[in-house]
Amino acid sequence: MTETVPTGSHATDDGWVRTWGAAPHAPLEALGPVPSFSDTTVRHVVRISGGGRQVRVRFTNEYGTAPLTIGAARVGVVAPDGVRPGGDRVLTFAGSPTATVPAGAPILSDPVDLPLPALSELSIGLYLPERVETCTCHAMGVQTCWVIPGNAVADPTDPDMATSLPLLAFVSAVEVLPDGPARTVVVIGDSLTDGVGSTPGTDRRWTDRLAERLAERGAPAISLSNQGIGGNRLLNDGFGDSALARFDRDVLATPGLSHVVVSEGMNDIAVSFAPRDDGALAGFVALFPGAPVTTDDVIAGYRRLIARAHGHGVTIYAATLTPWEGADMFSADGEKARQEVNGWIRTGGAFDGVLDFDAVWRDPARPARIRDGFHADDHLHGTDAGYLALADSVDLSLFR
Repeated sequence: MTETVPTGSHATDDGWVRTWGAAPHAPLEALGPVPSFSDTTVRHVVRISGGGRQVRVRFTNEYGTAPLTIGAARVGVVAPDGVRPGGDRVLTFAGSPTATVPAGAPILSDPVDLPLPALSELSIGLYLPERVETCTCHAMGVQTCWVIPGNAVADPTDPDMATSLPLLAFVSAVEVLPDGPARTVVVIGDSLTDGVGSTPGTDRRWTDRLAERLAERGAPAISLSNQGIGGNRLLNDGFGDSALARFDRDVLATPGLSHVVVSEGMNDIAVSFAPRDDGALAGFVALFPGAPVTTDDVIAGYRRLIARAHGHGVTIYAATLTPWEGADMFSADGEKARQEVNGWIRTGGAFDGVLDFDAVWRDPARPARIRDGFHADDHLHGTDAGYLALADSVDLSLFR
């Protein structure tokens, strides 16, 4: 299906585009102990999508309970043995190498000149000289950060004293200034967008593969920002703010935004229709507040996102909800609701286009179930092969 809405004005505002993203959220105690930091360097390695000649990094204290002190920060291009010689830069904030970020706020570094081809890997180091009790983070995103004692932002290799954490901490976006016109696609979603089930640290989420395909195609230059949060919902908060609550920050405020793909709603259905007579399952469902929702509620939520996107001149697509029979939360009523919502996504005509992920993943013999080899032994999340199939099914002509 082709676009029916003109490209938004964001595509040509000041030339900057977001080339990598991770939706920030509050610490999730249900997933384990919340880390704290003191006199510590936090280092990430992230792969951008589109390239550029300048770069800036968005750090975040949006869920912090106290000011965040940045003692030093650095960005560099990753090489096999660390950071490429001459390929790293000190990051500053309004000209200063240090900054204090108020609780509840993000901060954007000053731009630095650093030529970056598409799909470059970047090392981002952040030194935290003072104690930080509340980490604004991104959990479950199959990416890792390394924690190193002291100020190690200028160390080009991974120190032996580094320990890993299965999350991203205090960093939420990388933006570049391309050599020519470019745009950004934002995908807002739940654990499937977050890549749960894929091989950690290998960039094998379906959004990673889609970014590769867009880079291989070349012009028009398209970057991609993944705003998935595992356990996220469309209507109610749970693991992270709801899609409706975070849509302005995580989508509409994106530099260079031209398209958004919505891949939300399955958790709303699964929680609302989950069997209530399973004690262990009831404990998990209790982590998601709010009353059960109906298919009409989910569709109304979609309509609100569509109206907000169109109000900004942005094209908006939806992914159909994928099969789930065999998953712990599966129910017959929930499956009926999934089919109803998918029917509306496909035929309602409200979205500007559809990515039919249900058709890609469903087992022809049992359409409510993901075909073998595509799910991570939980009948819910994808394998590397499953996510590859989703990405390769996307019609690139949607992004022109």
